[in-house]
Amino acid sequence: MRLDRQKFMLERARACMGQADFEKAGIPKGTLCRAMSGKGLKPETIGKIAKALGVDVTAILEE
Repeated sequence: MRLDRQKFMLERARACMGQADFEKAGIPKGTLCRAMSGKGLKPETIGKIAKALGVDVTAILEE
């Protein structure tokens, strides 16, 4: 599964979340770097990111 970079950045801006906020939610910097570079992530990792943002998974997935 892959994140849609634009959708992710939009939801991140809406949630006013920085790197430290994701780290507090249990999402390491390296994981976000992989996601932003277009590499695939495990479904549970995408779920953690969506949960941290307070959105449904489909809101940040690549179509």
